[in-house]
Amino acid sequence: MLNPQWLRTFRTLAEVGNFTRTAEQLDLTQAAVSQHVQRLETQLGPLLIRRPRQIELTPAGRALLDYCAEVAAADLRLQQSLNDDDATQGEISLITPGSIGLALYPRLLELQQQHPGLSIRHRFAPDQDVLPAVLDNQFELGLVTLRPDDPRLAVSRFAEEPLELIAPAGAPASTWAELDALGFINHPDGHAMANRLLTRRYPGAPGIRSLRSTGFTNQIALILEPVARGLGFTVLPRYARQAFARQDAIQVVEGEPAVMDTLWLIHRAEWGVSARGRWVVEVLRGGI
Repeated sequence: MLNPQWLRTFRTLAEVGNFTRTAEQLDLTQAAVSQHVQRLETQLGPLLIRRPRQIELTPAGRALLDYCAEVAAADLRLQQSLNDDDATQGEISLITPGSIGLALYPRLLELQQQHPGLSIRHRFAPDQDVLPAVLDNQFELGLVTLRPDDPRLAVSRFAEEPLELIAPAGAPASTWAELDALGFINHPDGHAMANRLLTRRYPGAPGIRSLRSTGFTNQIALILEPVARGLGFTVLPRYARQAFARQDAIQVVEGEPAVMDTLWLIHRAEWGVSARGRWVVEVLRGGI
């Protein structure tokens, strides 16, 4: 590993272009500056071409200067991660299911626009991917639709999200026969969501798998596109429906009883959430 002080000396020398000014800026002797460079060159080969009034970097020197910049950036990221004083500085890492992610991600970007010191890292993922990502410290915060019981996780209620039956605008979609005539647009959670909603609304019906299937997509933002084109109906959480641009092309088929999914916020229980994390969670909760 390269000595951090040697790297600091080399980077300063490359910036000011002069051994004497480098020594003055770092409060070192000129001999110490030369010694630091020589020790780096012993490990890496020639880094400088020394001229009477200037220096020129060799290709190895330019590569080392790039490395110095990467080290400085990594140091800054580390300090931001460890600094819990300013909630508006550093990285926010959140992993969520698709529907709530469609609602939250634009709000996270708005926060970043308001506070440029923030870095937003968000991933869309199903419950089975959210849990290991949080447990392995890949993300500080996660949202899941099923409450986990792993003792390594702290769990709290984040929001309620109703399931909605969504059909093409103007299409008859109130009876089981009308739904079958439309056909079902499936998605990765389609059968599970439809079962939770439709078995309560149509208790005597044969079940979602008896309905005609007219399509499937695994892209959360595109599930309502075939519905808007009149190709079938589907069941989705409300936040996914609200994120769809063509609201005039679809309709929410109202009915009773309402079926609500609870969204659970999770993080590692062994250590507290960062100031950034606590602040962002409160902001996002307030906007749901």
